[in-house]
Amino acid sequence: MMGEAVYAADRQGERLDVFLARQEIGVSRAHVQKLILEGHVWVNGSFCKPNCRLKGGESVRVLLPEPEAISVEPEQIPLDILYEDEDIIVVNKARGMVVHPAAGVCHGTLVNALLYHCKDLSGINGKIRPGIVHRLDKDTSGVMVAAKNDRAHLNLAEQIGTKTAHRNYLAVVHGNIREEKGIIKGDIGRHPVDRKKMAVVRENGKPAVTEFYVLQRFGDYTLVKCSLQTGRTHQIRVHMAYIGHPLAGDPKYGPRKKAPFAIEGQALHSASLSFVHPGTGENMRFEAPLPEDMEKILNTLEVGRSR
Repeated sequence: MMGEAVYAADRQGERLDVFLARQEIGVSRAHVQKLILEGHVWVNGSFCKPNCRLKGGESVRVLLPEPEAISVEPEQIPLDILYEDEDIIVVNKARGMVVHPAAGVCHGTLVNALLYHCKDLSGINGKIRPGIVHRLDKDTSGVMVAAKNDRAHLNLAEQIGTKTAHRNYLAVVHGNIREEKGIIKGDIGRHPVDRKKMAVVRENGKPAVTEFYVLQRFGDYTLVKCSLQTGRTHQIRVHMAYIGHPLAGDPKYGPRKKAPFAIEGQALHSASLSFVHPGTGENMRFEAPLPEDMEKILNTLEVGRSR
């Protein structure tokens, strides 16, 4: 089955594929071009090529395939559990693990592992994301909390929303940051061209604030601690790239130049998470040590600096 969407062209002279890539249809420019070439796009009732220039004001109709139904099954996947009780479970997520199933990823996620380990998870986020209060990117490691019931879920979500829960990250970024600390403010929304990326935007973005503190300098790289005041998609990755210091190893927002070390994905780690327990009211803080690959990066940079 196909879903239908209709948009009004708003920029004179813009390519059809670029225009559609700007819309909130959740596909990349390459996918948009494929849809156009397969005859799923009409401009004022006529087929056009991807490079067709719009005059402005046209009606652009798009047929989008319905997303495939995803079933989530419990899987016996090892978890690094930092804490667990009847309300919550806190884990140290491994780099490379997807948090919840999505199109093309149905197995091996944190949710699959939690469903096997826990008898109950909150159902507020539906069958695909049970228990998930906040997320980490696939290649970001570190502390995460999941809720075992709806009461705990709502409480934790409120703490994150009101900033009474605190999340601190460690990141290795490109370049030598001169300041000791700083605050990055910039609304984050979909990249105007590449819909698989986020960006600091002037329009249609959500407010985002990231604080950073320099912990160690290595000449061409800097180790920073980042504290989130908001929780936007890819926030630290986007904000650090925005100020000219993208994360080392970041395949989306980092430079293409080869680094003097190897890492799968961005060098970003959720180092600590603190919140009030949703059941007992106790102040709780959890920490996860740096993963081995980031330890190796710091050791490599330290050796290089001492030469």
